[in-house]
Amino acid sequence: MSRVIILVLDSLGVGATADADRFGDSGANTLGHIASWCAADNQSAERNSGLLRIPNLTRLGLAKANQLGSGMLPTVVGSSQPIIGLYAACEEVSTGKDTPSGHWEMTGVPVRFDWGYFPVKNKCFPEDFLSALKKLSGLDGILGNCHASGTDILEKLGQQHVDTGYPICYTSADSVFQIAAHEEFFGLERLYQVCENARELLNELNIGRVIARPFNGRQGVFKRTENRRDYTTPPHKNTLLDHLVKAGREVHSIGKIADIFANRGVTHKTKANGHDALFEATIDAMKIASDGSLIFTNFVEFDQSFGHRRNVGGYAAALEHFDQRLPEIMQMMEQQDLLVLTADHGCDPTWPGTDHTREHIPFIAYRPSVMQEIDAGVRSSFCDIGQSIAHYLKIPALDEGVSVF
Repeated sequence: MSRVIILVLDSLGVGATADADRFGDSGANTLGHIASWCAADNQSAERNSGLLRIPNLTRLGLAKANQLGSGMLPTVVGSSQPIIGLYAACEEVSTGKDTPSGHWEMTGVPVRFDWGYFPVKNKCFPEDFLSALKKLSGLDGILGNCHASGTDILEKLGQQHVDTGYPICYTSADSVFQIAAHEEFFGLERLYQVCENARELLNELNIGRVIARPFNGRQGVFKRTENRRDYTTPPHKNTLLDHLVKAGREVHSIGKIADIFANRGVTHKTKANGHDALFEATIDAMKIASDGSLIFTNFVEFDQSFGHRRNVGGYAAALEHFDQRLPEIMQMMEQQDLLVLTADHGCDPTWPGTDHTREHIPFIAYRPSVMQEIDAGVRSSFCDIGQSIAHYLKIPALDEGVSVF
């Protein structure tokens, strides 16, 4: 039997989808625009100038996936070497471009219904909800109540939060309610409890996620900690993870995967913060995972630290660092193991605003036993990823998706 390792390069889109104009994202291309920025000899605090250096990802077919998704073949280091993996670009059928929708769809469960949102930019939360949250949580008030970038709102309201004890509540274009609070002055467990209260109250509004955003530090140097926690509404149908557990298989969640699936369909859970820690946790899971297992890791920093912050140089440097460490995973694979590299949406750092972008996602599949170039084309759904994994791990077919194998 074999094992499957999924590495989600969170937000690494490969070109706008046909319906991107509906989201204001026509022309977005996360990978392509990062590569173009590097090719133009730009530099930043995070990296020197020069072409994007991702030879290992390129050898697996990532640049070709971008060409499928956008018509653009990025100019990157290593583009002339032979390809040894299967590559495709997947369209999204889910109605949104958010994290749960992307992950659920890639595991066979697209989100065809509309999430609840908070579209008004200021004073965006219903008063009856806020009143109930304050009463249930023993709060005298809240700060924020607006659309905001997580780092910007800490700079703006962090000290006021410390002075008043009021949590900072904000949202974005996604179906999300986020609460930031200082671990020392507010308390981590108290923050989690307020988030649990919000989760219960927001179910009737069909809000996808409540996110605890703890931070530490002082004015001018407030910094998020690694104790983020996502409270996600459970998937509306059984995902690939549920089916694997039902079949008696192991599912190893690394990073925020368990949170995204509301802790359902997970047998082993490891929290880790930062790309190096996520790599180490993935390697540790590979050492113990039995035949037929799934190891599922989300590399959130691409999205959280660079995509949303529109930091092109930082995103490029993070991709190059990921590429340097990728061989460690590949060298640990057994002959029949399958490595899947993908994303959950786009977040083009050259695009206006700070929200996700509606894009194709890459689907890269590498097998040590089959080292050859395979062009799997443009796929009509992220579900093809989950169906391919179900087929590879020899469990019954999922309800949606077409296997590439």
